Amino acid sequence: MRFYHRQPDHDLTYDDVFLVPGRSAVESRVSVDLSTSDGTGATIPIVVANMTAVAGRRMAETVARRGGLVVLPQDVDPRVVGDIVTWVKGRHTVWDTPLVLTAGDSVADALNLLPKRAHGAVVVVDGEGKPLGVVDEAACLGVDRFTRVIDVADPDLVTLPLTSAPREVFDRLHGRAARVALAVDESGVLAGVLTELGALRAELYSPALDASGKLRVAAAVGVNGDVAAKAAALLESGVDTLVVDTAHGHQEKMLLALEAVRSVDPRVPVVAGNVVTPEGVRDLISAGADVVKVGVGPGAMCTTRMMTGVGRPQFSAVAECASAARELGKHVWADGGVRHPRDVALALAAGAASVMVGSWFAGTYESPGDLHRDEQGRLYKESFGMASKRAVSARTRTDSGFDRARKALFEEGISTSRMRLDPAAPSVEDLLDSICSGVRSACTYAGATTLTEFYDRAVIGVQSAAGFAEGRPLPGGW
Repeated sequence: MRFYHRQPDHDLTYDDVFLVPGRSAVESRVSVDLSTSDGTGATIPIVVANMTAVAGRRMAETVARRGGLVVLPQDVDPRVVGDIVTWVKGRHTVWDTPLVLTAGDSVADALNLLPKRAHGAVVVVDGEGKPLGVVDEAACLGVDRFTRVIDVADPDLVTLPLTSAPREVFDRLHGRAARVALAVDESGVLAGVLTELGALRAELYSPALDASGKLRVAAAVGVNGDVAAKAAALLESGVDTLVVDTAHGHQEKMLLALEAVRSVDPRVPVVAGNVVTPEGVRDLISAGADVVKVGVGPGAMCTTRMMTGVGRPQFSAVAECASAARELGKHVWADGGVRHPRDVALALAAGAASVMVGSWFAGTYESPGDLHRDEQGRLYKESFGMASKRAVSARTRTDSGFDRARKALFEEGISTSRMRLDPAAPSVEDLLDSICSGVRSACTYAGATTLTEFYDRAVIGVQSAAGFAEGRPLPGGW
């Protein structure tokens, strides 16, 4: 990466910069390979942050199927993490997990289940698990909530063998009224569902798979307590990447935590953070980190900069930290501050191997929170920062009353924020489509077919606030 004119003598964030187009021989966005080089096995450069309101089993399954990586939060008990990892690795790599009810269940049960998956269908099965019909939201409108689902289910099913190729599924659904195709095993038992769009995505994305062909998932551990024991338990559960996480990563406790993690001989990439300086990167890599997380204060739920004045504009932090990591043969993740696909592209141009996303994904079907409606009937989920009162209260629930009260004095971050589901893009897959499309296009403008080439060829310009505003589309037109 180089600057178009000269490198400024002040720090920059994503809104301050832009990519300069260059001569390109790349003929199609589809020919761009978005695989990461950080050893995690991800095929797109997206990592879902270890936030309780964002990262759960549904998110982990869905994002891994599209090539990304989800980091399960450090507040989750290692035994529960083990259950989640086992569940995620048991999911099919192409077909989505079905929502299932039996014939005697009610429409109310279906309405409660439907927001759990973006495919928008509940499959009614018999006692042997064989499909009888499909129920969507439209079928539930205008009927009593205690009506049996079998009475509103559509019996006109599209069923295919579990081994069917995504293109075949697309062709079977294309032009038909049926919303989903159902995969059945040799005995006719329901094994998965897939929409027409899902089949299209399955041809475009490559899932992030481990050596056994199972979906990948990561998990985080903090720097307090018996770090070695916690790390060993997570590794025993089968996590594919271990993230040692604390807000201020450039501290002695982090270095000791990395030493403890290395003592249990992890055979997976070890990520640590957060830092914003080359010195922090070098110290964490020296202590045993393969990847360093970069970012202090840029997150949407974070109040650190307003509370403490501590942090650094994210583009400059990522650029300098990535350069330091490359000199040592290691990598960085850009953590926080991305609100548009352009920000992800700029973070990768600055040298990040992957980009962590948190609150942006909180307002999706796949995040763990319950779905609510506001005063205008708009759908939303609640999100909160991991240093907020809500998160700290959950993390310290086993402490004494005095210790909990004392820790409450040092809370930072927003405890409750409504993250609205975009009606046009309510799924994390919709957001991944937007992000990956933007990054692919950015690569073609730079003449790059890989992310490594993108970093080598990227030319960065510095702009004024008016320059940034000029690039924003006019809502609603003139």
